[in-house]
Amino acid sequence: MTVDFKYSGTVCSDLDMIKNFVDDILKKLNHIIENSDIMFDIRLILNELVINGVLHGNDCVNTKCVKLSLEVDKNKIIIQVEDEGRGIDYDLKSYDPSDLKCCGRGLIIVNGLSDEFYIQKNKVTAVKHIN
Repeated sequence: MTVDFKYSGTVCSDLDMIKNFVDDILKKLNHIIENSDIMFDIRLILNELVINGVLHGNDCVNTKCVKLSLEVDKNKIIIQVEDEGRGIDYDLKSYDPSDLKCCGRGLIIVNGLSDEFYIQKNKVTAVKHIN
């Protein structure tokens, strides 16, 4: 696959708006990525990262936004989500599922679904191979 696709957009920190925002992006990607398993992973990655930015980065402040950019390039999709928060210094290895905490679980899920995963303060990048 050598289809190139780029998207950039923002959504206000309103949980009611996120579903439509993510669904609109997924409709565009459905024309490019035909594998339903990969699309399921992408949906989960997008939902977790955008909601995480709204809840934990922007503290649900409606005047703050979450910025999403994604790029499909040959055999991978690069997803970047940036919020207006202070950012985090998160060590994925420090997450203990036996603690039964909600915080950090979404990032663990995204890391598990991604082929590459980076956290840089208030910007998260997930790379997923699509072939």
